[in-house]
Amino acid sequence: MRTVIFDLDGTLADTSGDLIAAANHCFRHMGLGDLLDPGLDAGVALRGGRSMLTHGLTKVALFDAATVDVYYPMLLDAYSGAIDVHTVMYPGALEAVEALKTAGYGVGICTNKPEALAEMLLARMGVRDHFASLVGADTLKVRKPDPEPLREAARRAGGDPAQCLLVGDSDTDRNTARAAGVPSVLVTFGPSGEDMAALHPEALIGSFDELPETVERLIGRA
Repeated sequence: MRTVIFDLDGTLADTSGDLIAAANHCFRHMGLGDLLDPGLDAGVALRGGRSMLTHGLTKVALFDAATVDVYYPMLLDAYSGAIDVHTVMYPGALEAVEALKTAGYGVGICTNKPEALAEMLLARMGVRDHFASLVGADTLKVRKPDPEPLREAARRAGGDPAQCLLVGDSDTDRNTARAAGVPSVLVTFGPSGEDMAALHPEALIGSFDELPETVERLIGRA
């Protein structure tokens, strides 16, 4: 079976608001106030908790790797307690997923969000059952851009890892697909959309309406 594997944060869902809220909780605990802005720092948020802590502390010239290590568990705890307050699926995401499944493709998720948090978020949003597989940052001993999580997501979705495609929104996703020897499709509607063309993926899409035709062009009919 041919499979289409999706990144989660910044690809299927805009999770930046809840991620930034969790990071700002940590910064307030440090006595620094809200260092991240939901509008300006959305792209940083979608790179994960450690990136947010690093970015915020760098803004005030207080970055220290040990501080990031200390506060990262607090960030995860705050995030898990308010994981779906601001998060929304991108327009057309689920419709595209269902169209791909109807066409015969397997569909799964490969994310660098910890698996338990990804499972929690998808369940809270009522969309977990749309996906045949979910591989998170800690599901295996390696994470993206190592190709093995992508391959495992394809296998768990019932597919051949050599005949999959990764839909993402970052250089991590582009490099993961390249390492696996499969195509990548990068979305341009997220916070870092203007930077995607420079990564030279096999395809760019500005809307999920474009995805089914793009998938068929790149990996063939299911």
